[in-house]
Amino acid sequence: MARVDLVRSGAQRVALAATGIVAAIYLLIAVAVVLIVSYNLTSNVDATLSKWLSAMAAQRGGPTRGYQGPPGAPRFDAPVLWWTFHPDGNYADSSAEAASINLPAPYNRIKAPQTITVSGVDLRVMGGLTSDDWTVVGQSMNSVYQARGNLIQAELLIGPVLLLVVFLGALTIGRRVAAPIEQARQRQMDFTANASHELRTPLAVIQAQTSLALAQSRDADWYQRAFTRVNQESQRMRRLVDDLLWLARFEAMPHTGGAEPVDLGVMAQQAVDRFAAIAEARQQRLSVRLSGHSHVIAASPEWLDHLLGVLLDNACKYTPEQGTIDVRVAAEGNRIKLVVDDSGPGIPVDERAGIFDRFRRATDQAGGAGLGLAIADAVVRATNGRWDVSTSAAGGASMAVIWPRMLARPSATRAAASETPPPLARLDA
Repeated sequence: MARVDLVRSGAQRVALAATGIVAAIYLLIAVAVVLIVSYNLTSNVDATLSKWLSAMAAQRGGPTRGYQGPPGAPRFDAPVLWWTFHPDGNYADSSAEAASINLPAPYNRIKAPQTITVSGVDLRVMGGLTSDDWTVVGQSMNSVYQARGNLIQAELLIGPVLLLVVFLGALTIGRRVAAPIEQARQRQMDFTANASHELRTPLAVIQAQTSLALAQSRDADWYQRAFTRVNQESQRMRRLVDDLLWLARFEAMPHTGGAEPVDLGVMAQQAVDRFAAIAEARQQRLSVRLSGHSHVIAASPEWLDHLLGVLLDNACKYTPEQGTIDVRVAAEGNRIKLVVDDSGPGIPVDERAGIFDRFRRATDQAGGAGLGLAIADAVVRATNGRWDVSTSAAGGASMAVIWPRMLARPSATRAAASETPPPLARLDA
């Protein structure tokens, strides 16, 4: 639950930050658009007024009331109001509406386009000489203000919708991006906690044995048993530390750089030879069978040696005395299959999905920390293989791995593998 909340809070912070940035940008763009549109509309009004003045100056006798402007000229919120002031002090206007409007005096100072407020109405006016008269033309700014108001209203409606979409989109993307990172962090924390727990047990045993040894004098047999116990726990710690270091190094290295053609049959034969003494000491029958030709796959020899070491160590550990362990390597079309069967207790079907989890142990048998199959699974995934876990013919476990087959000359690969045998794998399951 804490992991989900952490991902959610992180995604919300990212979404809020992204929404804030988009809101600031949107506000700047919205203001700029309003200013540009207002400027363009006002320029259109000024162009219309200028054409009216030019047309009135060219008209003989001057305009009369009802004059509708130059023919074919674009009109914005026409008719345009105009006032013509004669030298004798009289003036003519365009309509009764214009007659009721008193222009700021003196009228002859109205030249360049400007906006004035007359009787509570904003007018865009322009003046100039038309023959001997001074003419002032004007146009209401209501249409400009209405267009600007509609634009602002549209921006106010679009803005919240846009920001909501940005927030939800950023929140979704943030959760998807943060979830794998948080899962990896959680796995790392679980791994550290489990490793600490596994190390705490042998350390507690060693500390208890040494404390008892120092508390009072003991006989030689007691010291022998105590040192034996300390040695066993020390070996357990060393195996666990070795596995942890190998797994950390494996996860840190690139999984493609060390791949090379490897004959899996040769590797399996060498692994069986190494474990033959262990099987013999437990009165177990260990055998290997190869079928087909060219058991070559693309992988790192060191990784395959670890994988074979885990599978054979588990098989020898869980197979009872006088049991059987069969190792098979078969070439099946474009695939190479490795199978390790044993006559042990097997793996229940409902537990097979979790056997590759780190620090997961199927039994309470001493000596293991539950890292062996986790390492094996990492190797299989890194080499493009897949697992096939089932029940063997003897009723035990059947651990099979299938890889893509690589075309290569088996003789040369076998010779190279025989000359440089991989190191002994000692892994704990």
